[in-house]
This record gives sequence, C-alpha cells and structure tokens, in this order.
Amino acid sequence: MTAIPPRAIHPGDRAPAFTLPAVNRDGIVSLDDYRGKRPVLIGLFRGIHCPFCRRQLVQLGTTQPKLEAAGVDTLAIVNTPVERARLYYKYRPLRLLLASDPEVATHRAFGLPQFELIPGETVDESEWPRKLSMATIGAIRVNPTGELPTPLPALDAISELNRRDGFVPTAVDEQMIATHGTQLGGHFLIDPDGVVRWVQAEARDRPADVGKFPSEEDLLSAARALAR
Repeated sequence: MTAIPPRAIHPGDRAPAFTLPAVNRDGIVSLDDYRGKRPVLIGLFRGIHCPFCRRQLVQLGTTQPKLEAAGVDTLAIVNTPVERARLYYKYRPLRLLLASDPEVATHRAFGLPQFELIPGETVDESEWPRKLSMATIGAIRVNPTGELPTPLPALDAISELNRRDGFVPTAVDEQMIATHGTQLGGHFLIDPDGVVRWVQAEARDRPADVGKFPSEEDLLSAARALAR
C-alpha cells in the first residue's frame, strides 16, 4: 500500500516546529531559535549522496550573505546522519548553518513527498509526485546545473557528477539512498511569527524538474518581497 503523501505547506500556513542536531556548530537547531527575531529561509535537501543537493548547498552558502543583508537568516537541513555530515563538511566547510535529519521528519512535516518507484512501463502522470515508473525515470534527461555537456538520464547524471566530484558513497550514504533516495526537497521562507510566506517545492509539477532548485535571484526576490 502506498503511503498517503503529507499535506503540502502553503504560504500563510504556520511552519511546523522542529528540533535537530547542528552539523557545523555545537548543539541543536530549532524553529524557536528564529521566532520573534528575523525571517529565516529553510532549505530541505536529500542527503549528501545527492550531487544536485550538494551543489545547491554550496550556492545557498554563497547567497547567504546577501540574504543576511536583506534581513533573512538561512538554515539548511540535510537527510544525512549528523556524524557522517560532520565528517564530510569538515573538509568542505559550508558558509551557512546546517542541521541533520536522517529520518526526513522535517521534510514530511513541511509536506515534501517521497515518491515510490514502480516497476513497469508507465504510471499515470496524475500520480506524480506520489509514484514514478522505472521506465519514466530512465527516459528523463536532466542537466539542472548546466555543467554536463548534454542532458543525461537522471541516474547517469548522478553517477557522472559524483565521478567529477570524486564522491564515493559510504555505507551510511547507501543506507540513506535505500530508505530516502526519492525524497523531494524544497525551500520555505518563514517570518518571525512562524508563518510561511514563500515556498519552492522541488519538481512539484513534473519529474523532469528533479534536481532543479531556486536561483539566487529567486531567493533574493522572495526575501525582498517579505521585507516590503
């Protein structure tokens, strides 16, 4: 039986509370840390096994000072156990605060689905983002960062980007892939009262958009609109 997908969070909804271990500082991170202070942009990602997510995290770190200047704090949450994430980012420091959620509890609380891969040739398009056939995922060509010479099948693109990065998944990464590899991500801009004001959900409308994340200008535009 397919699990009922979580309810999607929309602008105007209250953001769900969370408390998670921090990766690149001591202690924990919670939504209450930001309540009554400044808006916060929260990015929710698959584990570090996902090369698209690793790239977006780097981009988000580059954008973070501009968001801070616009009055917005930034937090990224990654679906990787905290010790594995700490080891990885010890050698690749990020310029933004990172928290660990190996159970994707926060992703689900924010209404981001994890799709089911179905054997066979087709799954009705109306089933997305709950289900996707293996045939469909094999037919999708992606190049979300533009760094590949040509779009590749999604799994081939992941392999090629991992090869370029010299990234070899550990047993922990493989476990995350097996349990949450089809988890979708998203970005949520939350005001100091804990109300969601802007949402970007990965591949909300079609599976060909897996791996596409908001640009720097998308994020800054949302921050400026909130400041008005």
